[in-house]
Amino acid sequence: QVQLQESGPGLVKPSQTLSLTCTVSGDSITTDYYYWSWIRQPPGEGLEWIGDIGYSGRTFYKTSLKSRTSISRDTSKNQFTLQLSSVTPEDTSVYYCARWRETSVGGYYDYWGQGTQVTVSS
Repeated sequence: QVQLQESGPGLVKPSQTLSLTCTVSGDSITTDYYYWSWIRQPPGEGLEWIGDIGYSGRTFYKTSLKSRTSISRDTSKNQFTLQLSSVTPEDTSVYYCARWRETSVGGYYDYWGQGTQVTVSS
């Protein structure tokens, strides 16, 4: 059974950097053909993909967030981390980490963390 758990501060001040960590158990984040994602859901809105780090360590980011986003990993701890800089109140969301399983016809998310609320406010 794969489990993902988000951790990090629930309150961030405007202009600061949001930093969240996802700790994975039950699978290695270097296992072939899996991608480890950050996704968020602002209040009253749908899910928004932020970016991935793949099994090789390659990263992918949403174009509109790319200049502010960095996703990294610590394979010794089986964790991956999101950093989102220069945050504004519009970055207030529930943040999720999830695992994308690559298949021959695309893929799908098969495991999710429970989500963590991050509020940007002074």
